[in-house]
Amino acid sequence: MSRIFSGVQPTGNLHLGNYLGAIRNFVGLQKDYECIYCAVDMHAITVWQDPADLRSNTREVAAAYLAAGVDPKNSIIFAQSTVPAHAELAWIFNCVARLGWLNRMTQFKEKAGKNRENASLGLYAYPSLMAADILAYKATHVPVGEDQKQHLELTRDIAQKFNNDYGTDTFPIVEPLIFGEATRVMSLRDGSKKMSKSDPSDYSRITFTDDRDAIALKLRKARTDADPLPDNEKDLEDRPEAANLVGIYAALSEQTRQDVLKEYAGAQFSTFKPALTELAVDKFGPVGEEMKRLMDDPAHVDAILKDGAERASALAEPVMKEVKETVGFLAP
Repeated sequence: MSRIFSGVQPTGNLHLGNYLGAIRNFVGLQKDYECIYCAVDMHAITVWQDPADLRSNTREVAAAYLAAGVDPKNSIIFAQSTVPAHAELAWIFNCVARLGWLNRMTQFKEKAGKNRENASLGLYAYPSLMAADILAYKATHVPVGEDQKQHLELTRDIAQKFNNDYGTDTFPIVEPLIFGEATRVMSLRDGSKKMSKSDPSDYSRITFTDDRDAIALKLRKARTDADPLPDNEKDLEDRPEAANLVGIYAALSEQTRQDVLKEYAGAQFSTFKPALTELAVDKFGPVGEEMKRLMDDPAHVDAILKDGAERASALAEPVMKEVKETVGFLAP
C-alpha cells in the first residue's frame, strides 16, 4: 500500500482553510493509503513560540485530526519533535540540498520579508526539514496546498540527488496529491488574501473553536459585492470575494464551483449567504464541538500522540539505519 505523510503547524487558531485545504482530506485518504499525520512543532519554532502555547497548540492539531475523523488506530498521529529521525535526516539533507535550490524558495522570501538577515537559519532550511519529514518514512504521496508545491518539488530534488550521489534507490520520488474545490480558502474580509491565523481581524476567518453562532455571524459579515451570482465560473475571475464564498460552498457540499453556480445563478448574496451559513454550521460546527471536547481531555490526546510517536519511530528507524550505512556513518 502507498504511504501518505502530511503535517500541520501547531501555531494556534486552526481555521476553515486548514480544514478544507488539508485536514478534511486526511480522513478520506485513510481508505486507500497508509497514513502518517504529524503536528510539525519543529517547523513551528522557525519563528519564536511561547513554550506553553506550543504544547497546547500541538494538542490542538492532534484534536483537530481526531475531530475531523482521522482514526488513530489505522493512521499514525504524533508530534514531530518526539521522533528523532526528523532532525537526523534533516541534517543529512542539509548536506545534500544546494544553496541555489533554497535561494529559489519563495515562501522564505515572503516570510522573512525585508528582515531576511534577522530570519532564523531554521526558517531558511525549513524545506530541507520538510523533505526529511516525508522521506524518513519513505512516503510515496503528500497532500499539499498550492503554497507547498515548491517545497515538495525540492523534496523530489533532494531524494533524486541523494539516490544519484550514492548510487542507490533509497528514497522514492514523492507524488503530490492536490484536491479539488477550495484548496486555497481566502479571507472573508479580503478575497485576494489567503485565510490566515495571523490576520488581525477575527472576522477574516472561521476557526475550529468558533461555535455555531460565531460561524453564522462571520459569514453574515463576509465581504461580497452587489452583483448576482453568474451562471459561469469564468465570470467570477474578477470577483474574488464572490469566488471565495462559492468555493467554500462547493467544498463543504462536495460539488464543483460550476455545480453551485448552476444552482444559484442569478441569486443575490442575500439568498446565497444564508444557504452557505446553514451548510457551514451543519458541516463544520460539529467538528469544532468535538475538538473542544477533546481539548478538555489532554491526557487522552497525549496518549494518542505517545502511541503515534512509538509507531512512527518504528517505521523511521530502519530507514535511518539504511541512510546512515549508505552515507558511511559508523554503526552505534
